[in-house]
Amino acid sequence: MFKVIDTHTHFDAEEFDEDRAEAFARASEAGVGKVFLPAIDLKTTHAVLALSREYPGYAYPMIGLHPEEVKEDWKEQLAELRKILEEHRITGNANPAGDSPQVSDFIAIGEIGLDYYWSREFEHEQLEAFEEQVKWSVDTRLPLMIHCRKAQNEMVHLLKQYQKDLPGGVFHCFTGNQKEAEELLSFDNFVLGIGGVSTFKSSHLREDLPAVVPMNRIVLETDSPYMAPVPYRGKRNESAFVVEVLKTLAKAYNVSEEEFAKQTNETVERVFHLK
Repeated sequence: MFKVIDTHTHFDAEEFDEDRAEAFARASEAGVGKVFLPAIDLKTTHAVLALSREYPGYAYPMIGLHPEEVKEDWKEQLAELRKILEEHRITGNANPAGDSPQVSDFIAIGEIGLDYYWSREFEHEQLEAFEEQVKWSVDTRLPLMIHCRKAQNEMVHLLKQYQKDLPGGVFHCFTGNQKEAEELLSFDNFVLGIGGVSTFKSSHLREDLPAVVPMNRIVLETDSPYMAPVPYRGKRNESAFVVEVLKTLAKAYNVSEEEFAKQTNETVERVFHLK
């Protein structure tokens, strides 16, 4: 049976406190070969590190401060996160491709970005925190896992300042139109993270993605426990459900599920330097 990779799942979330081990088992049984765990703050960075040690070779941690977590103490949190990042740069697996000096227990800087959906109260602080973490990516050669809501113009403007130096990454939870997709893919080595929204009846992604996005610029994700795909919409999402996203996108691109899984896995290996 072919395997798929869930590049974005919050297995550390309290929603999994009652059945986390069972959810991991269900993911494996469904054909999920790896899960990537974004952090959103200092506490969750420690949590995803712990899970990656509990499930070695299966769960892979990220480190970062989510834009919605940028509050009064954001500078202190970033300072602590930077210390942890430095501590973990001297261990772990070196990039097997040999083309960058990445040595870290973390596979990416994320989940970071900009979110002006609910409020612009910390607009400038979000921009500062985002830029600081983008610099971490340039420095460590770790890819970015970027969250962006109601802020694509601001995000693109900031990223363009570092475009030549960025190692790549994922624009997580892409739900935009063809023009927005083309703008994001102008950044080399970046790909779009596509999740459960693509399965919604109202979604235009099934038409827009094949029109302008090559199959090798997509990775699969759930963002569990949020945004469960059809036929689980409205329920708690989990990594096992990434298979529904795979089925939907394979059909949209008119290829077999196995071919789509193979291509997205190769893309993951390219972006995250993993085998």
